[in-house]
Amino acid sequence: MDIFEEIVRMRKAGERGALATIVHTNGSIPSYESSRMLVREDGTMAGTIGGGCVEAEVWAAAKDVIRIEQPRKMTFNLNHEAAYDAGLICGGTLEIFVEPILPQPILYIFGGGHISSAVARAAGAVGFAIGIADDRETFANAERFPMASEIYSTYEDAYDKIKPNASTYLLIVTRGHKDDMRVLAWAVRTEARYIGMIGSKRKVISVYQALEKEGYTPEEFERVHAPVGLDIGALAPEEIAVSIAAELIAVRRNATNLPHKSIQLSRTAPPHHD
Repeated sequence: MDIFEEIVRMRKAGERGALATIVHTNGSIPSYESSRMLVREDGTMAGTIGGGCVEAEVWAAAKDVIRIEQPRKMTFNLNHEAAYDAGLICGGTLEIFVEPILPQPILYIFGGGHISSAVARAAGAVGFAIGIADDRETFANAERFPMASEIYSTYEDAYDKIKPNASTYLLIVTRGHKDDMRVLAWAVRTEARYIGMIGSKRKVISVYQALEKEGYTPEEFERVHAPVGLDIGALAPEEIAVSIAAELIAVRRNATNLPHKSIQLSRTAPPHHD
């Protein structure tokens, strides 16, 4: 199996993995620099870096690299140590770089207005594939969104065809409360990595409360980023797009200091109306 062809296949299929590459050897090592081992998320492997206990340790590290989506460099001093006496060792030093293999993240934007257009450009510029959904064909079209790889002219079609996973980001920027509520009702019960919804706190609360009346629980809204975007005082559509793109990047890179703006509903709070 060609490892690089398998990586291409995995990324297209939305699968994650980790690639371990020998980047430096010193001494007598029964392998060679640039030997590679691909570890898939289910633990299966392709290729080898020589076998033995080192390969077992790298496999375990690769699983962690997949989980945290951050690379790692490993150094093994193999000078006939008993701990590594399992077929690999002749003595020497081995350095291995383990990097995550991740699908291209895709941002599905629900709503095709001015802010959506600006977000599509900003997110596309930082590596996100773009999908657009709007129930108005004058807004959901390739002329308005030339960077979009997927365009849906009804929300129902989008719900049916989009299969959110750990590489999927959903942004709700429709033209009204009713559509926001419809999209959010679908989004919170998917496996999307990110869900963001634009609007004031009052609007967000009113949408949450309406969905609670339909059987949704407050816990289902805890992972929603709303109001969406980092707080940078943005006003113009392009500025708002920057704040949203920054939040998308922070989630993608697992930033530990990202402020999460999930609004907690009070059971006794009166309904709000904009």
